[in-house]
Amino acid sequence: MYKGVGEVSVYVRDVSRGKGVGKQLLQAIIKESEEKGFWTLTAGIFPENIPSLRLHQSVGFRVVGIRQRIGKLNRVWRDVVILERRSQIVGID
Repeated sequence: MYKGVGEVSVYVRDVSRGKGVGKQLLQAIIKESEEKGFWTLTAGIFPENIPSLRLHQSVGFRVVGIRQRIGKLNRVWRDVVILERRSQIVGID
């Protein structure tokens, strides 16, 4: 990674899903990252994880690519969707 660029992963327990916990966590990460000078956040999500893709997009992430067959999980080659969020207040000069 480059200076000012970070990678995020958010995991929410089954019992807490659908209650806004993930969105609150991502919003807190975004706020803290901007306070620390990060202008770009990235995330890698399995393509079938539609709720997570929608969650990230709801806070400003956008799909920038797909890493095809990036690695094996349980002996199965997996793709990962790459998302990125650019700050509107840091790194805009």
